[in-house]
Amino acid sequence: MFRAPFWRAVTACAVIVISLIVTLAAAPRLGLDLRGGTQLVFETKSTPTVQADAAATDRALNVLRQRADALGVVDPTLVRSGERRIIVELPGVLDPRQAAEVIGRTAQLAFHPVLGAAEPGDKEALRDENGGLLKLGPAAITGDGVRDAAEQSDPQRGPGWWVSLDFREEAPWRELTGDAACQPQDDPRRRIAIVLDKEIISSPPLDASIPCGAGIPGGSAQITGSFTHEEARDLAVLIKGGALPVPLDLVEQRTVGPTLGAAAIDASARAAIAGLVLTAVFIVAVYRLAGLLSVIALLCYGAISYAALVAMGATFTLPGLAGFVLAIGMAIDANVLVFERAREEYQQAPGRGLRGALDRGFRNAWSAIADSNVTTLIAAGLLFWLASGPVKGFGVTLAVGVLASLVSAMLITRVLTQAVMGRVSPRVSGLGSPGSVRTWLTRRNPRLMRHAKLWLGIAGGLAVVAVAGLVARGLNFGVEFTGGRLVEFATSRPISADAAGEAVARAGFPTAVVQAGDDGVSVRAARLGLDEVARIEQALEAEAGEVTKRSEEFIGPSLGEELRRNALVALGVAVALQLAYLAVRFRWTFGAAAVLALLVDVVVVAGLFAWLGKPIDGVFLAAMLTVVGYSVNDKVVVFDRVRELWAARRGEPLSAAVNGAILQTMPRTVNTGLGALFILLALMAFGGDSLRDFAIALVAGIVTGTLSSAFVAGPAAILLGRFDRRPAPEPAKPRPARDPRGSGAVV
Repeated sequence: MFRAPFWRAVTACAVIVISLIVTLAAAPRLGLDLRGGTQLVFETKSTPTVQADAAATDRALNVLRQRADALGVVDPTLVRSGERRIIVELPGVLDPRQAAEVIGRTAQLAFHPVLGAAEPGDKEALRDENGGLLKLGPAAITGDGVRDAAEQSDPQRGPGWWVSLDFREEAPWRELTGDAACQPQDDPRRRIAIVLDKEIISSPPLDASIPCGAGIPGGSAQITGSFTHEEARDLAVLIKGGALPVPLDLVEQRTVGPTLGAAAIDASARAAIAGLVLTAVFIVAVYRLAGLLSVIALLCYGAISYAALVAMGATFTLPGLAGFVLAIGMAIDANVLVFERAREEYQQAPGRGLRGALDRGFRNAWSAIADSNVTTLIAAGLLFWLASGPVKGFGVTLAVGVLASLVSAMLITRVLTQAVMGRVSPRVSGLGSPGSVRTWLTRRNPRLMRHAKLWLGIAGGLAVVAVAGLVARGLNFGVEFTGGRLVEFATSRPISADAAGEAVARAGFPTAVVQAGDDGVSVRAARLGLDEVARIEQALEAEAGEVTKRSEEFIGPSLGEELRRNALVALGVAVALQLAYLAVRFRWTFGAAAVLALLVDVVVVAGLFAWLGKPIDGVFLAAMLTVVGYSVNDKVVVFDRVRELWAARRGEPLSAAVNGAILQTMPRTVNTGLGALFILLALMAFGGDSLRDFAIALVAGIVTGTLSSAFVAGPAAILLGRFDRRPAPEPAKPRPARDPRGSGAVV
């Protein structure tokens, strides 16, 4: 009889030890929004001769990797996303103009002979690096003919840098330079033009020592001039990686300063500590010793989920940290379900002891725990599948958190409580009393479902107010869904929104959306280039003192439309999957009632953001899908109890089972909601603007979802039950008793 607890304890110890080893041995991989840098997303385009497929994108990726490596960026990350997109992460690169200019040059590199100076108005002429017009001959060498290019310096030759070139074949270079060497000194025809993207990036003249017709031997050369290190390096990078198989379009760009990333990590850490302390105090106050043991398991949960993310090589992003902090509140949900069920079991049969009540609590709560976690995993999967950028990290973190919470509650908490319960008094354990909420409900026994139509009417009224906000004010779609550029500046002096708007208008953008706070200004516009951002920064400096760019985000129009479409698809698929899952697990009337309540939750939260003018972006999408998961989670717990009570009281109407289920699950709902609210209040207090909006959406969603479980889903299930011809479910069959004789082994 001791085999299962023994191996359960061994497994729990092994999981904890492995998690601690991974936590101490491996360093986390931080996203660019936490360590600072630039992320570029390119999309390959087809040409009349080359199809932009996965193979062409992979070849372009190799060229971009050479350019990123040559830039000297520490630990650059380049990956293909889908068939035609390339994600480039450049830590420490805070000038997106330099990154996009060097990394994203798209055309074929070529070396051309110069036929002479061109006349003004010649459409085929190109301007050299000094602004002069040159007429070029056909390309003599393409970028594929370049073996290597690198910047070099030699203190013995004096200060300065030059670029060394190595060609795959000697003959074409010798022929090209031999012809040019026959021209007089200072004649434009003595120059070699290096062209990239129909632009001359360098046109060096040949040295006077090179003989006519002989050219430069050896298949190598040096481009000298008054180069700085950066200029020589950038030129070498463009020449070495100058041949892309297909053109690239920059569809997304994000830049985050290192100070903002450090502040985000600090804010998330403070929110996690504050939320964990508040949740721990609350759980211990409610469940006493059992609560203290669950807090220990909660700490183990943090180590398990963190170790799993590090072992997976997941990138920690700002929304991912928010998901990690939020998962702390969600991890307590399974413990609350078990403890509340154990309290019920002990009240029904106190003579069977605390340990027996706890075992039955774990066994009977498993169905609701499994159902509720599956619904949250659905939301996390949709975020990973349809979201982009850092929001994907939130989906990964949420999914890992859900699985880790199952291990924490069903394994570690169970081992700890089984080792202690039965050796302490029921009062000290925290499971011997029904709790203040359950005691109050039992004494009052309110008949909530007598007013089912009234509750539905109130919910309909709230939905109408929310829809009115959506119609009257509309949704403030962020740059992620509309396309354009969003730049956030930090200012040394406070500036009003009107003064900031006037400064941006003087810079040439009167229609830009400008918001100002105590320590910064944000500017959003559809057609805002990198040079225009620099102009706006200069205009703001005249009004607000020293101005530094904290973050920058660019989304191309096509990507913005795609993300907006994916957001709608994600919400629609989430609702459809929840309906299908609930219909399979319960019956169609319960599923339809839950989805109706879910729609009310979504509309109310969206309407609240419309009335408040809050931005609708990827973080809001993450919050909405989390609300969907949490709301369905809550309704699964209620309907799971409805099914149990209805089967036990087949002679009573469905409304009695619904009313009883709501009252019996109310302690769990209140305690779980308060645990999550503590975490969210910590995020609101310590997080930045984006995390604060995320927390506001979740607070509204949790409050609405909790109320809609009782006052929308319950009444709707009763009304829809009139159309359900299926009888009440059969009572669960008792499990066969185990043979008490066992195997004869002694443990």
